[in-house]
Amino acid sequence: METGTSQNPKKNNNVGRIATSIGVILVLAIVGMSSVTQIQYGHVGLYKTFGKLNENVLKPGIHLKLPFIQSVIQVNTQVAKTETDTTASSKDLQPVSTHVVVNFSVNEDSAYKLMNNIGSSYDTIVINPAIQEIVKEVTARYQAEELISLRDKVAGEINEELTKRLAVYDLNVREVNIVNFNFSEAFNQSIEAKQVAQQQALKASNDLKRIEIEAQQKIAQAQAEAESLKLKKQEVTAELVQLKQIEVQEKAVEKWDGHLPTVTGGATPFIDVESLTSGSTSIPSTTP
Repeated sequence: METGTSQNPKKNNNVGRIATSIGVILVLAIVGMSSVTQIQYGHVGLYKTFGKLNENVLKPGIHLKLPFIQSVIQVNTQVAKTETDTTASSKDLQPVSTHVVVNFSVNEDSAYKLMNNIGSSYDTIVINPAIQEIVKEVTARYQAEELISLRDKVAGEINEELTKRLAVYDLNVREVNIVNFNFSEAFNQSIEAKQVAQQQALKASNDLKRIEIEAQQKIAQAQAEAESLKLKKQEVTAELVQLKQIEVQEKAVEKWDGHLPTVTGGATPFIDVESLTSGSTSIPSTTP
């Protein structure tokens, strides 16, 4: 009994040592994990010690920090997107709703300044209000129809103005896209009616041009026919008429069967048969 009781304290001591070792290992593991941080690609990091930001900017990779004292916040430096709907009035006082998409990025070297002065909600605090104001300002420079036809120019002016405004906060504007313009129903109907009228006017103009071309073609064709007839008349000479008469007489001789006609009329020429057989001169006569 005494031996058994003397061995229990040793077992208890071994268990205690194991538990303590495990506890120490866990603490060291937690401390070790808390001493290391990793900055993701496309981000930069800033140390935060008891709520105060450190100016040192951490590049992507693994970095050490004081466990339980320091934390690291990550700032996205990749191109990000923000969308804004803006209501404004055009130069001709037409109400216009504009949906704008802005691509921007944070300047890596100025991440501390941005986060320390504005914070992580810089898109809603700085970017969106700037977009609202600038879109209204640029929209008021153009007539409603010009906003549609000069969309690229309008977007370019918004981009230029927004770039200047956000440069103060070390934010880089990459691109401004006007996704859509929405106008009042009355304005849309007037635009549609105008387009229909323009199409009808264009059709009428094309029809008039077609008619003019067809008339010119007919005139040219008539002139060509008249010129051709004139040339043909110029070609008819006395020699040509005499030649045609000889051709008619030759054809009549070829068709004659040797008998004199019993009844004749008109101006058909009569050829003396004896002159044809004897070779003497024939006297053509005309039967009344």
